[in-house]
Amino acid sequence: MNPAWKSSLPAMLDPVVAAVLEQLKEQVEAKDRVIAEKNRALAAAEAINRQLKEALRLERIHKYGKQSEKLSDLQLELLDREPAVSSEEIETEIAGGPLSEEPQEERNQSSTEQQQKKKRKPHPGRNELPAHLERIEEIVACAAEQCACGQCGGETRVIGYETTEVLGSKPAVHFVRVIKREKRACAHCVEQGVATAPVPQRIAPKSIFADETIIEFIVRKYADALPLYRQRAILLRDLGIDVALTTINDAVLRVGELLIPVIDTMKRDLLAGGYIQADETHVEVQTPDKKGANHRAFFWQFSAPGKGVVFDFEMTRGKQVAKDFFEDYGAILHTDGYVAYEKDIGTKDLIHACCMAHARRGFIDAIKVQSKARRRTRSWNASSRSWMDCLRSTARRANKASRSTIAMRCASNARPRCWTSYMHCCRLCKLRERSCPSR
Repeated sequence: MNPAWKSSLPAMLDPVVAAVLEQLKEQVEAKDRVIAEKNRALAAAEAINRQLKEALRLERIHKYGKQSEKLSDLQLELLDREPAVSSEEIETEIAGGPLSEEPQEERNQSSTEQQQKKKRKPHPGRNELPAHLERIEEIVACAAEQCACGQCGGETRVIGYETTEVLGSKPAVHFVRVIKREKRACAHCVEQGVATAPVPQRIAPKSIFADETIIEFIVRKYADALPLYRQRAILLRDLGIDVALTTINDAVLRVGELLIPVIDTMKRDLLAGGYIQADETHVEVQTPDKKGANHRAFFWQFSAPGKGVVFDFEMTRGKQVAKDFFEDYGAILHTDGYVAYEKDIGTKDLIHACCMAHARRGFIDAIKVQSKARRRTRSWNASSRSWMDCLRSTARRANKASRSTIAMRCASNARPRCWTSYMHCCRLCKLRERSCPSR
């Protein structure tokens, strides 16, 4: 109740009036409590609604690709109503600019003004073909009526050419190489026997394919992404050669066997260095163990700047693969957030470096779902210290604080919104502790 209003009443009131006033006061307080409770419920509902809208926008961005970040919520909603959306349609929608809440007439007028301001880019012109390619001239003669002058009837002369260059090709020429090894014997000395020329070195000695054909299989499969079963179909279509797919597979596998010493050398050179990056990606394969469906296998990739990349094909993503590869490794191992690399990998001197790009994803996702106004006020690129600066300043104090304290500071300064980002912050501090001893 208002104190000023209370003070204006006489000191002594009728008991009935006092009771009525007390009852009214209780009713007002009860209504205030109901309103406060409803306000809390409304604020909670608005927070849930905002969270669901952000989750929906993030899901739509993941669905339509990275470019869709430039689209407004209304544009993403319209794309969801389409039965199928191509990347060209998304690019067209982005080029049209975000949809606003303005009336249709004002939007049409503004779009027309923008189109008038845009200048048409000049055509880049015809692509020039490389000069090192052989030029084969093909002269196209004029028709008979063009060879005579239309006025005097005399024969016209060639005064020049309109030249056009097009890229041509010759079909691949296949042939059968017949290898004949000489056999020699002495007509007078039968006891000397027969001498035969040595067998030429080949990639697959018992294969029906020559070395250049096997190399063509390799280039088409691994450089041009042309599966072997399609190459088999091409042989049948163009040459009428019906060869078993296993025959082509055996030739390709033979190439892999010959490259094993090269892979071992690359692996030893990689492990001898002080820094390795590791990652893995899945690939669908077919095996006799599961007919009619694909198995999920994995390519494990190990590399370092300035060195080669070693690929290890495995049917599993289990920890044992990384454990076997880094058995005697004791330097820096740089990986993503996959838990298989966290414990019991390499020697006790191994330093597990976390991936800042993965820690950054949580912050990027938070920025994607924010409105432009909130982005300007909450962006870590503003005058306030960024979360990266907080991590760096915390890491510089690693020799003065315990690991748990550093983790708490990272969580307080960086304010990661997901557990993965928090764990990456802790890994960074752990790496800093191990790499910078106490002074």
